[in-house]
Amino acid sequence: MSRPNAMLELDPVVVRKARSLARKAAAPVVKIARNHTTVSVERATLRLAGLAGADHERVPWVNHLVTAVRDEVGLEHGVTTPVYDALLRGEAPDLTTLAQKAASGNVSFRLPTGREAAAAQRAAAKGVGVGLKAVDRSRATRGRLIKRHGNPKTKPWIYLIVATGDIYEDIPQAQAAAREGADIIAVIRSTGQSLLDYVPEGATREGFAGTYATQENFRLMRAALDDVSKELGRYVRLTNYASGLCMPEIAALAGMERLDMMLNDSMYGILFRDINPIRTFVDQRFSRQVHARAGIIINTGEDNYLTTADAVEAAHTVTVSQLLNERFAKEAGLEDWQLGLGHAFEINPEIPDSFRMELAHAMLARQLFPDAPLKWMPPTKHMTGDVFRGYLLDGFFNLVGAMTGQGILLVGMMTEAVVTPFLSDRDLALQNVRYVMNAASGLTEDFHPPRDGYIQTRARQVLSEAVDLLERIVGDKDAAGDAPLLAAIADGTFGLMKRPATGGKGLDGVFERAAAYDNPATTSLDAWTPPANGGRR
Repeated sequence: MSRPNAMLELDPVVVRKARSLARKAAAPVVKIARNHTTVSVERATLRLAGLAGADHERVPWVNHLVTAVRDEVGLEHGVTTPVYDALLRGEAPDLTTLAQKAASGNVSFRLPTGREAAAAQRAAAKGVGVGLKAVDRSRATRGRLIKRHGNPKTKPWIYLIVATGDIYEDIPQAQAAAREGADIIAVIRSTGQSLLDYVPEGATREGFAGTYATQENFRLMRAALDDVSKELGRYVRLTNYASGLCMPEIAALAGMERLDMMLNDSMYGILFRDINPIRTFVDQRFSRQVHARAGIIINTGEDNYLTTADAVEAAHTVTVSQLLNERFAKEAGLEDWQLGLGHAFEINPEIPDSFRMELAHAMLARQLFPDAPLKWMPPTKHMTGDVFRGYLLDGFFNLVGAMTGQGILLVGMMTEAVVTPFLSDRDLALQNVRYVMNAASGLTEDFHPPRDGYIQTRARQVLSEAVDLLERIVGDKDAAGDAPLLAAIADGTFGLMKRPATGGKGLDGVFERAAAYDNPATTSLDAWTPPANGGRR
């Protein structure tokens, strides 16, 4: 996207210091992620190799196979070497049969050495390479379709949610939303799926407050949006969630099925789902590497912090999280155009000057990350059920987005937190967006807050507080394991949630890599570099 006009007079020395501190805070966590693997990373690798399907109780075969290898030889060396060694020894003709035999205890695994290990690793690289080539093909297909149909003519892209629980109900709602002007369709995931340590199979019709993320559901919705893209003459993007205990697997499936955006925040699962911090950081690095290669834009979740912490007092924690998300993303290979960093319109509207503060926060984020398609989130925390007041708040939210050149604008609903929106609610919400954007989109060129006025002063204050917090995190000499960011998360620094590195769900699925660890997916992803033209679409 084109850079917005500079609207704030920020000290470039302070900005550089903030990024330097974020790099220092992230470095020990990146080292931990590089030195560990998880059951989900190993399952994602086998999914890239083509293993799919589930048993009669709907337990995926990939779970059976990874569990069997883990129980017999461990996962410290990676799952693919013992799996492909078993195939080469004739234990089964293919991965699915091997998984089925493993589920009934009718196969043995070992850690081969010498030539046998090398042969297994060559076979694994070939098998996993099939899935990585599918990811590459999906990226190329997206590029061709955008060239054929075109992108939306204006920014921000309008992001709208559908979530009935039934994929076959989601599809016509998504197509109707696209016809009404939505550029991005987000299929909200069924409540609790992030805590499932497996990915459901097939098309699903029974989700609660959302629809299960499955490979088949991805395929069905992508095909439906391709049809409406052709009809409308613009490429309509699809979003889902790469978070929770199966983050790497869902990322791999999304890459192969050509999703365009994925919610993928480095700390959301830790803070709001109590997933173990180590598990989360290991999984998110792998998932972001897949997103980088797939050309997927990530959406981060800073807006969630302001649902549990005060949006004025904790504004600087949002900025810190944005800086950390940027650092973790870039280390994993994502480019600026793929960073849908989050921020939100969540200050209590009863507070004097609330709009001015919201504008200051939005300007700060826009200027700190000028090349990122920031995702601006609507008011939710202070919606009361008064639909007229809610519609007005959403209009103010849209106005801030227009004035600050946001890249992705999630459509606010006047019935937010009251009922599941009707199609008519979505239509009215889209009318609100269209009116504000048509009437005020040029304000980003004209509006410049006074040098030492309220907005400039507030933005500088938030940035200064963010630097102070990063300095405290980096300077924590008592941080266990030399990873002060983990200590800060344990202390409740973000979102008021205290999440120790030794607790949380999924810790038993984390393994330190052995010296001879081999995973052809991570090897290929580590070596991957973006296309010369950036692959931006």
